[in-house]
Amino acid sequence: MRPAPPHANRPPLRRLLAVCGWLLAAGAAHASDNAGLEKTARDWLQPTLDAALPRDTATPLRTEVVMGALDARLRLAPCNKVEPHLPPGSRLWGRSRIGLRCVDGPRRWNVYVPVTIKAWGPAWVIKRPVGAGDTLTQDDAELAEVDWAEHPVSVLARPGMWVGQQTAFALTPGLTIRQNMVRPTKAFAAGDPVRVNSSGTGFRISVTGQALTAGLVGQSARIRLPGGRVVTGLVQDDQTVEMAL
Repeated sequence: MRPAPPHANRPPLRRLLAVCGWLLAAGAAHASDNAGLEKTARDWLQPTLDAALPRDTATPLRTEVVMGALDARLRLAPCNKVEPHLPPGSRLWGRSRIGLRCVDGPRRWNVYVPVTIKAWGPAWVIKRPVGAGDTLTQDDAELAEVDWAEHPVSVLARPGMWVGQQTAFALTPGLTIRQNMVRPTKAFAAGDPVRVNSSGTGFRISVTGQALTAGLVGQSARIRLPGGRVVTGLVQDDQTVEMAL
């Protein structure tokens, strides 16, 4: 018996072309499905982001969205209804992700599209070195356009939110002033004598008591008055406490 020619065990060329065509079609359909899901995420993102932006800014923030892509290896079951959502503990700020879950289909699934949110707007930026524990003045900073979403800590947009406060650590030029950088100025310590003021229609009372807690400007402190009564009042920047009657 003569051996079969070398090409006898090869699949016919027509069959190979058919298999390649099927694979290409399947890949294109899969890419199309992923593109549709990513569009669903984009369509949901913008109105949700607009509703979540801070409202305490003098100028509306200008957003910039960089959408990622689903993992190309995903093979998802068909779904009649896909619901976008924000995963628990996440927010549309900086590096984040959008969830897409199947709520009507033969098999439920949940996938995530990565997204980066930038939010550009004016903010106060340190313009000269400031030491730890120093009291900030408006001359220490200048306005500049920054990405508010670069860090998770809130930006202090108005000078009244940081002028007169102490720095929590040394600040270098170029840093955007944020909530974790400052703390209220300490007016007095626990045990110090403190003047407590109270006023009403046609009268004003002032008495000296003893601080039971440290007094931070703009915050509440507890004071023991002569006779033992303990009151709570708002600490003023002149090292007194204002008590409401």
